[in-house]
Amino acid sequence: MPMTEQATGAHHPQPRARNGGQPSVTATHVTGAQSLIRSLEEVGADTVFGLPGGCILPAYDPLMDSTKVRHILVRHEQGAGHAATGYAQATGKVGVCMVTSGPGATNLVTPIADAAMDSVPLVAITGQVASSAIGTDAFQEADICGITMPITKHNFLVTRAEDIAHTIAEAFHIAATGRPGPVLVDIAKDALQAQTTFSWPPTMDLPGYRPVTKPHAKQIREAAKLITQAKRPVLYVGGGVLKAGATAELKVLAELTGAPVTTTLMALGAFPDSHPQHVGMPGMHGSVTAVTALQKADLIVALGARFDDRVTGKLDSFAPYAKIVHADIDPAEIGKNRTADVPIVGDAREVLADLVQAVQAEHTDGNTGDYTAWWKDLNRWRETYPLGYDLPEDGSLSPQQVIQRIGKLAPEGTIFAAGVGQHQMWASHFIDYEQPATWLNSGGAGTMGYAVPAAMGAKAGMPNRTVWAIDGDGCFQMTNQELTTCALNNIPIKVAVINNGALGMVRQWQTLFYNQRYSNTVLHSGPDADGNAAKGTRVPDFVKLSEAMGCYAIRCEDPADLDKVIEEANSINDRPVVIDFIVHEDAMVWPMVAAGTSNDEVQAARGVRPDFGDNEDD
Repeated sequence: MPMTEQATGAHHPQPRARNGGQPSVTATHVTGAQSLIRSLEEVGADTVFGLPGGCILPAYDPLMDSTKVRHILVRHEQGAGHAATGYAQATGKVGVCMVTSGPGATNLVTPIADAAMDSVPLVAITGQVASSAIGTDAFQEADICGITMPITKHNFLVTRAEDIAHTIAEAFHIAATGRPGPVLVDIAKDALQAQTTFSWPPTMDLPGYRPVTKPHAKQIREAAKLITQAKRPVLYVGGGVLKAGATAELKVLAELTGAPVTTTLMALGAFPDSHPQHVGMPGMHGSVTAVTALQKADLIVALGARFDDRVTGKLDSFAPYAKIVHADIDPAEIGKNRTADVPIVGDAREVLADLVQAVQAEHTDGNTGDYTAWWKDLNRWRETYPLGYDLPEDGSLSPQQVIQRIGKLAPEGTIFAAGVGQHQMWASHFIDYEQPATWLNSGGAGTMGYAVPAAMGAKAGMPNRTVWAIDGDGCFQMTNQELTTCALNNIPIKVAVINNGALGMVRQWQTLFYNQRYSNTVLHSGPDADGNAAKGTRVPDFVKLSEAMGCYAIRCEDPADLDKVIEEANSINDRPVVIDFIVHEDAMVWPMVAAGTSNDEVQAARGVRPDFGDNEDD
């Protein structure tokens, strides 16, 4: 049976078309555009982020009459795509964006690619020139289906009005089931204008699309045997566990086995950070304990994870002692980067539920794992190499401290969206994620400019939750125009700009690998003769800029003001709030595994290589 759509911690089934059966809506004569809006209503789309233009304009007329679909007018099409992604990640429903042809459609390429990398259920609707003009280089024509073919789960070009309803039903079904992902529906203008009949549900015709959700029982039994036989197992948890709504099952399996759990950047919140079995996030900037646990493991149970290069480091030296159990909804991921000893194709929720039963059966037969020595090692590493940071000697704000205090003072259930770079890594380390669907970020694509529109989408979908965007001053200058959208649509997000005056992560690499030659990473002012930031007025002034877009804005430079400023932001809920945190520019993200090196080369801090001794290599 197909998997219902879910992007986070719980199942959120939406109405969708059924194959066959009697229509639940009487057939009526409508335009293609009316059929599109009626179809969106029937599949349960309650929010659309979009920007009108010539070829999609026919759809915007009936949209005005819909009482079920809220349209949020963005300031840039990229904002529409990221907002739809944030909405999907926070709510578990399919995110929807709608733009016009040509440049409107091509401005969606980045968020579509982002959604594809992070397996986000997204339906992008684009207008297209009239069918008779397709291929003639007509005004504002772009082959958006061809352009996005490598970055969509599927895409459709619709040239007949009668195909709109079933195409929308199929698009939502494909986006939400199996491995979630973005689906593009490109609709010719004349198809929107033509007359047709509308009835619901339409018959879906998707030959060959049959996602496997139920895992093979033999593979499950094999995995359970390996878990109970292992001496140094690790549960390597990826974003697929969140998308399957499988966090409760994960906790049961973890506590049943007693194995350590590591959650990837895309899986934060899938297992409580505070749980004693949680050893942190793996990867290039993962905790020393998580990185080392994978390296020293004799068994890795990968659940909805894809052995990404940021986790594995140099692939041929990754986890040299480990057998691999790899469970994923997408068979293409299994064995792609690391050969699996036990491959399991299936939905993570069903895999985990079956694994629990199989491990219980092993226990009943007297087979239980003994991980005493393993936990002795893990706890020693945790105590010796905890996450931490140094406060600046000059008394300025530490970016890590800012982010940590935002996390501590945030109301229960706050959703955090992060941009990409140093602030993203600090937000993953220094905020505690206890619940699913509370951490949104661009993991696979690493898209600067993601945070503000994603936070907007999350807040639109979850209006009763506090939503913080943790952004850098570089990312913020890419998409901050969506603060205007927030202000005008009663979407009161809170934005922390971690302002170090530079492209921080790039600057960190220049510090470490380019002899401190800071080529084109200074943001707030022009460089002086030595290429360093010239002192003087910051351009732009984020406080003035944010106020001009209808936000309440504050600047914070003194650590003594930190808690007061954050609490003030938390208390304001009638408009967006932006805080410009002026932080020290030399702060770095640690731990770190340099790109292209082995995870064995992890550094706990600059010049500090952990000493694990030789006894763990047995």
